[in-house]
Amino acid sequence: MKTIFIAPHPDDEVLGVGGTILRRKSEGAEVALVLVTSPLVADGWSDEFIRQKNYELQKSIEFFNFDEVYKLNFPTTRLDQVPIRDIVDGLSHAFNSFKPVEVFFPHSGDVHSDHRVVFDAVQSCIKWFRHPTILRALTYETLSETDFNTSAINQFVPNVFIDIDKFLESKLDALDGYSTELGQFPFPRSRESVRALALIRGAASGFAAAEAFALLRERS
Repeated sequence: MKTIFIAPHPDDEVLGVGGTILRRKSEGAEVALVLVTSPLVADGWSDEFIRQKNYELQKSIEFFNFDEVYKLNFPTTRLDQVPIRDIVDGLSHAFNSFKPVEVFFPHSGDVHSDHRVVFDAVQSCIKWFRHPTILRALTYETLSETDFNTSAINQFVPNVFIDIDKFLESKLDALDGYSTELGQFPFPRSRESVRALALIRGAASGFAAAEAFALLRERS
């Protein structure tokens, strides 16, 4: 099994799929991370902020022990200003290189525009005739983005639940590595909030703790 996880920003991989990454690794899968954006000085981010974010990302990469990491280096918070073709090309390079069977990526209803752009770009890449190795495509939820969608349409409706009971504490440890993103409960990106969501998703699916996903396509 080869599974690729697509994160618009550093920390999305922990919030949305941290437990599933750890579970797939424990099952012997090869796992890859595609990080779509990076903060750049040209876009107004300070050198100090960029160094800190790179440090946190590197800690996450080492924590999860990804087999491959692809950094596309598009501008953070400005993906809607990037030609979608460029993002599709970057994702396609990663898919061609890694040849994933399973793909996890953000939900289309997320509030952050970067997440929505990533969803649209991945949708273009998972057509079977473009990347035929992909058999399963799922979207994940991201606290502070998916849950802040107030629209009556395009809500996250999970239909796949992955048991992460054995990995929840490790997921929370990985979250601690992103000190610039964490806040005190009831801030969405807090240990308590992440644990609470895992327990709620577990209660919905018969597990002590779970991550929830919307299955978009599966071929077998």
